[in-house]
Amino acid sequence: MGTDGTTSTDGTTSTGLRREQVEVDGVSLSCLTAGRPDAPPLLLLHGTFWSRVWQPVLPQLGEHFRAVALDLPGFGLSDGELDVARATVPALAETVLRAADALGMEEFLLGAHDIGGGVAQHLVVHGGDRVRRLVLLNAVVLDSWPVPAVARFQDPRVRAAATVASTLDGRRASVGAAVGRELSSDEVEDYVQPWRSEARVRSWSAMAGAADPRYTLDLVPGLVDRALPTRLVWGRDDDFQKIEFARRYVEQVPGADLVEVAGKHIPTEDSPRDVAAAMLEHLRG
Repeated sequence: MGTDGTTSTDGTTSTGLRREQVEVDGVSLSCLTAGRPDAPPLLLLHGTFWSRVWQPVLPQLGEHFRAVALDLPGFGLSDGELDVARATVPALAETVLRAADALGMEEFLLGAHDIGGGVAQHLVVHGGDRVRRLVLLNAVVLDSWPVPAVARFQDPRVRAAATVASTLDGRRASVGAAVGRELSSDEVEDYVQPWRSEARVRSWSAMAGAADPRYTLDLVPGLVDRALPTRLVWGRDDDFQKIEFARRYVEQVPGADLVEVAGKHIPTEDSPRDVAAAMLEHLRG
């Protein structure tokens, strides 16, 4: 379980986190969870990383919510595999809704990082009012994506050439660039360990290949109409999803505000207390 902590016989770690499984369309998906089962539900989505990005703040979130950080098919510790068609924002949103159904979440609060933010915005507009409040954490918004390192996977030849070794190297470099503090070698390896699987390499390549800013740009009118209470929590030194896009978003979308924190693309690693405090203030409102 890596840095999730030492696991007890009931699946609970020394940090109070648990690994649970939920079946969606016959595929077992992994969830990193915290909090009481009867607490208000908070669903957390990842993008090109995995549920590991939420680990530093899950204990704090779990004090108030049933916090569930989902691993999408072919990511993290989940089974399954994505292809480009199933890795688009609308297709991933359908998977997330079915996971919410399986988790017994009729309505839920939602937090999302990176490309998961595009999925979250899709759910706000097309999810039948099931999302009650939203937090976007250094997420894709408007035309902020894909960055060049991701966009090149739109070429099928690049996707076909991806190997476990090349993906591990790329993921190590991305993690190092996504966190402001210096991660230990163990922390880096914990982040990249899922990509020792060829199926997960193909799933990551598919998500990169499906990246398209039209998915978020087309949602803007619906986001404006719904005006869902939304907080953007942003590592202000992010080189991947620059804070200028977050500032543009809150100017355009009613009901949205921005909290800037110290850090880069994964501010849960750089400023976990500030990120957790900003999320809790908004989600409990």
